[in-house]
Amino acid sequence: MSLHAALRGGAHSVFERSENLLDAFFGGADNPLRHLGALGLFFLWILVASGLYLYTVLDTSIEGVYGSISWLTQEQWYLGGVLRSLHRYASDAFVIVMFLHLLREWAYGRYHGFRLYSWVTGVPLIWLVFISGIGGYWIVWDRLAQFSAVATTELLDWLPIFDGVTARNFLAPDSINDRFFTVLVFIHIGVPLMLILGLWAHVNRISRVDYLPTRRVMLATLGAFLLLAAIKPAVSDAPADLSLAVNDARLDWFILFLHPLTDLTSAGAVWTLIFGATILLFALPFLPHPGRQPIAVVDAQNCNGCSRCHADCPYEAIVMAPHPEKRAHKIAVVDADLCAACGICAGSCPSSTPFRSQQRLVTGIDMPQLPVDALRRQLEARLAELSGGTRLVVFGCDRSADVGALAAPDTATLSLICAGMLPPSFVEYALRSGADGVVVAGCRDGGCEFRLGMEWTRERLTRRREPQLRQLVPLERIEVVPVARSEGRKLAAAVAEFRTRLESQGEVANRPPAYTRRNHG
Repeated sequence: MSLHAALRGGAHSVFERSENLLDAFFGGADNPLRHLGALGLFFLWILVASGLYLYTVLDTSIEGVYGSISWLTQEQWYLGGVLRSLHRYASDAFVIVMFLHLLREWAYGRYHGFRLYSWVTGVPLIWLVFISGIGGYWIVWDRLAQFSAVATTELLDWLPIFDGVTARNFLAPDSINDRFFTVLVFIHIGVPLMLILGLWAHVNRISRVDYLPTRRVMLATLGAFLLLAAIKPAVSDAPADLSLAVNDARLDWFILFLHPLTDLTSAGAVWTLIFGATILLFALPFLPHPGRQPIAVVDAQNCNGCSRCHADCPYEAIVMAPHPEKRAHKIAVVDADLCAACGICAGSCPSSTPFRSQQRLVTGIDMPQLPVDALRRQLEARLAELSGGTRLVVFGCDRSADVGALAAPDTATLSLICAGMLPPSFVEYALRSGADGVVVAGCRDGGCEFRLGMEWTRERLTRRREPQLRQLVPLERIEVVPVARSEGRKLAAAVAEFRTRLESQGEVANRPPAYTRRNHG
């Protein structure tokens, strides 16, 4: 195992354990670690809203810039002061979730293949965030702003594109004028606009993006910011004085950590770190990785152009095009660069039903590594082997807890690429072919490897999404269990509890009509 693989595996384990721990307090829907992107966007909207108000009272003259911000904090503490504190704490929180999001995506291996575009478009956003954050501190023009301005320009002076005297502009009392703050405000507004545009590009190839976290998470986060604003409001340091050197500024370590790092090392070392980290992040997707799985394959004869696969694809990898053989019909077309090989499209296809009488089941869209026909054959073989009192069929997910460990004479297990690959008709088929109950195990809520697999599965089985489970199938005989990869014991306990509940219902209660399985050869 390479060093990179070992580090990523360790980070994956840490994130998974942390997420499972937080699930006990928040649940999957509100778990902050599973919604870091949505949290970041929420913090950005707080920054935009509070920043617009702060801009309305900002005096961009050299004499008035410090006083306008101080007046806002002291005289209008009930609104302006609160908004300034919100602006400060939301910016710190944005940086934190940005780095956590970056680390989590890397730890889970979500930076290459079909995810390459999102990763590559996300890396430049880090630069924009810090440019905007550092520039925001300059606008206040207090001792911290002066310290940051001098430290930043000394860092820039090391680069050959500058003349090496930039920092001098912040060392002489007469070197700063009103135009400087006008330009600075323009940059502080322009860079966030570029950031918003970059974020749009970042999620452009993802369908049904969570632009905001749940209402409870938003209210809780906003409440935490307001509490911080009350306990420790953001205030200005003493006004900047270019005739005096600043040596004891109170740093914001989340945004201004580069300054002490430069003092400890050198400008050259810091730039080496910055450019080296940036190059490494861009290079990660192109390092050796396990080969990609075969993408979804469309069968022209069996695709009826219903567009369900197009609607359900989490990465917009499927588009509808004119059918080459059927006039006035559409056919699904798979983009190889965007396909995640998750199989969710196969689960959405109306032709993916085991009740079809074809000797070889060919569907409109299918996965070469686990065709629906092979899934039917596996299910029939497992059903034929079932024995005992209460017989169960457990459908699992390769990214979730291992269902194979549950295999027993009275328990048949089948693992899918993703829980979203399971057509609801297979659940009906199992129940009408001898199973007393069906368990569907998949990733934790909010933690689906392919984003929407568990959500679509739950909606299909509860008859809220096509293809849906037919009314003749009693929902009491179906159990959906969201579990993480490491939660095999939890899955086993849920299956045992489900079996006990079925046994209490009796042998005949709520049983769908029997179906005689046919020999498909």
